[in-house]
Amino acid sequence: MCGIVGFVGKHQAAPILLEGLSKLEYRGYDSAGIAVRNGKEQAEVVKAVGRLKNLEEKTDNGMSVSGCCGIGHTRWATHGGPSQTNAHPHVSGNCSGSASGTVESEVVGVHNGIIENYQELKEKLVKNGYEFYSDTDTEVAIKLVDYYYKKYNMGPIDALAKTMVRVRGSYALEVMFLDYPDEIYVARKDSPMIIGIADGETFVASDVPAILNHTKNVYYIGNNEMARLVSGKAEFYDLNGDQIEKELVEIKYTAEAAERGGYEHFMMKEIHEQPKAIQDTINSLVKKGKVDFSEVGITDEELKGISNVTIVACGSAWHVGMAAQYVIEDLCRVPVRVELASEFRYRRPILNKDGLVIVISQSGETADTLAALREAKEQGITTLAIVNVVGSSIAREADHVLYTLAGPEISVATTKAYSCQLVATYLLALALGVAKETITKKDCAKYIDDICQLPEGIQKVLDDKERLQWFASKIANAKDIFFIGRGIDYAISLEGSLKMKEISYIHSEAYAAGELKHGTISLIEDGTLVIGILGQNELYEKTVSNMVECKARGAFLMGLTAYGNYEIEDTADFVTYIPKMDPHFIGSLAVIPLQLLGYYVSVARGLDVDKPRNLAKSVTVE
Repeated sequence: MCGIVGFVGKHQAAPILLEGLSKLEYRGYDSAGIAVRNGKEQAEVVKAVGRLKNLEEKTDNGMSVSGCCGIGHTRWATHGGPSQTNAHPHVSGNCSGSASGTVESEVVGVHNGIIENYQELKEKLVKNGYEFYSDTDTEVAIKLVDYYYKKYNMGPIDALAKTMVRVRGSYALEVMFLDYPDEIYVARKDSPMIIGIADGETFVASDVPAILNHTKNVYYIGNNEMARLVSGKAEFYDLNGDQIEKELVEIKYTAEAAERGGYEHFMMKEIHEQPKAIQDTINSLVKKGKVDFSEVGITDEELKGISNVTIVACGSAWHVGMAAQYVIEDLCRVPVRVELASEFRYRRPILNKDGLVIVISQSGETADTLAALREAKEQGITTLAIVNVVGSSIAREADHVLYTLAGPEISVATTKAYSCQLVATYLLALALGVAKETITKKDCAKYIDDICQLPEGIQKVLDDKERLQWFASKIANAKDIFFIGRGIDYAISLEGSLKMKEISYIHSEAYAAGELKHGTISLIEDGTLVIGILGQNELYEKTVSNMVECKARGAFLMGLTAYGNYEIEDTADFVTYIPKMDPHFIGSLAVIPLQLLGYYVSVARGLDVDKPRNLAKSVTVE
């Protein structure tokens, strides 16, 4: 979850490190720190608890820290609470992890991930004379590197390799050695890391936005690989210490795409980017009026042979799977199962050899989803990844990859990535339906036309958002909110509820409307807000009936439906409308008001929309 950066080159490192950390603060904001080397001098380490601005103030925006080689870290706490001592970087010496100052230590490092066997390793190191000042697993990893480096009198790459073999868990590790000035050594297993090269300088980071202002040319370091970084050069090694070759890749989007661009928050910017992001994703998969999966690498013959589909994901991506289940089963007539990746990986899933496992992840690095992908591959099942980040672990390991073109998404609460994933599953359903001949080519063409209208429909919703802002101000003090719907509307309710709870901190739940009478309706009392999603014409009256039952028990009702269903105003206290759309795809329009509502409620409550408490953007640990 944490964010790491590194730089070695001709310029002062600290300002570059702080700039990179500012682009990664969505990955963690409990504390932050940097370590900078000035030639052969010991590293100067500076740490601060809380937001990155505290570290910037302590270092005069980096200007007070000299040296052209350094590493940095912004933390989302796992082992050990947020504190000065637990903040990274950590050192191999026995200092207390103080706020700042030059430290006498052979190895200094930062880490993103979790070391699962850190207690066992810590006991081993204590027996060998090491003392510990923090509660973190990272300090254990740094001291283990130091232990192997000294005991076997070996070089940094060999010391890292021995550490990687001994450690269980996930990590993106950056270390500097006192004996190797102006060099950074990195190692990776399951946690994201990229390395950029430009103008005789080298950059390393957890994610692309951290280095886009400096370079678009990057290397993707693979799993169980290491690298030696010097000015303008990166050398890569496998676990045997043998050097391996890597291809330099050009990032396609611009640095401006990862900036707020005049919006108060990234989330609002990304909500407004959805029409273009969806259009770009459609254009990549629809050619000459037909769904074209040639770039995905899956053939019509393969699609035709699929007997069932299993969708595995976490969070909002799981909600995409819930909606896709209804669409794929209806259009393709194949059974679809939607699994939480965190459960899938541990229950010995039974998979059909003729099935397709679809894994969905914005970052392509989600730990549980990556583990689920590997489980499916071990069973010999065909896998398809729907991801947004080119070169990510899931993209590299899946049999087939469908890239969404959402561009960089910075806000912790996903919006445009979710919407692009949803559209990608629609087009997959059409390709599968045509291959299996459950829908005609004529019907497919009509469905494609409907999907192509989504960007325009979303823009219409965005153009009429002021009423939602007004309504949000009225409900900002709500204690409980319930989202209800049936079919696809229920799947959209799940996402609407998550958007509300994760950024406004209001308790909210989503329920299939027909389940209310089976217990949940006991929670309804005077003033409880119930939001009914009414996008499915065949289920409209049934959901309205459930809303009326809630109103009879004192609920305050909001309705979300298509233009023309104005009779709902006789029932609901507030109604927001979306353009009419084929019921298979109307969820892509219905989710937009729910995104906006969550955003406006969070703003009305004075909260940090882009950085909700206790959350980070990419969940790269269990």
